Amino acid sequence: MEGDGGTAAAWMATHRGMYERATRHPFTVSIRDGSVDLAAFKRWLGQDYMFVREFVAFLASVLLKCCKESDSSDMETILGGLASLSDELSWFKKEAAKWSVDLAGISPLSSTPSVPKFLQSLDDPEISYSVAITTFWIIETVYQDSFAFCIEEGNKTPAELGTCQRWGSPEFKQYCQSLQRIADRCLANAPHDVVVVKRAEEAFLGVLELEIGFWDMSSSQS
Repeated sequence: MEGDGGTAAAWMATHRGMYERATRHPFTVSIRDGSVDLAAFKRWLGQDYMFVREFVAFLASVLLKCCKESDSSDMETILGGLASLSDELSWFKKEAAKWSVDLAGISPLSSTPSVPKFLQSLDDPEISYSVAITTFWIIETVYQDSFAFCIEEGNKTPAELGTCQRWGSPEFKQYCQSLQRIADRCLANAPHDVVVVKRAEEAFLGVLELEIGFWDMSSSQS
């Protein structure tokens, strides 16, 4: 999901190998080719439900930074994402019931990457809105790109897996593109603030690393 000439697109090109490891991981590729281990899918479902619960607090902190540092148009976009999380949690509960996953009994696996710690570190008041919105954008974009691949022409994705339609939809892609434009604008407005841009790129890479680890966890038995 590369734009035209912005910082976000430049990072995606520079770190192409790592980005593709995150968005074409064997776990999501196995969904596309129809060979996914349903035990692995259920493991992902439970662990991702826990992630979304943590993500609510992170996104609330992004909104707070936006209120202090940006304009109302950004606020509306972020509020849209925050509002959608209620529906997302309901979706997880519905899917968990369908696949007999006990969400109440879910606990973090030993191999689960330290996602909560990473997200909580971004709550720090010293972390700028530019860094936070960049993080939000790449988290959403990795999911959109990964699951859109699962419903592209030639896929053998099992029809009973609604995951790909949820995050791979054209509507969600448009939302991610809106976030990318915001991130690009914020980064472009801080050309002389080397620390902010450096931190934003570090967050970008940190998300890719965590996403790869999260997919690895889904595929593992630990």
